Amino acid sequence: MKTFVILLSHTEKEAKEHMIEQHVNFLRTLDQKGLLVLAGPFSDIPGGMVIIKAHHEEEAIQIALSDPFVSQGYRTFEIRTLEVANQQNHYLL
Repeated sequence: MKTFVILLSHTEKEAKEHMIEQHVNFLRTLDQKGLLVLAGPFSDIPGGMVIIKAHHEEEAIQIALSDPFVSQGYRTFEIRTLEVANQQNHYLL
């Protein structure tokens, strides 16, 4: 599986508590499926990111579109493919 970064940007719609709860439940579901790597809001600029595992970009896009933040118009998104550097792959050297 590949690693994808979903960059979330704010829209004009303000997310209320019930929407945030729906987003968190979505993240919990991804985590239970073993797809969630990391998620959280940025502390220095509006927006946040969700890092996931998926087989291909189309699957990552479908996952992003399933997020209630996105599907209900509270966030837009961009997808980036992350090439993970770690000890196992000699930090890509």
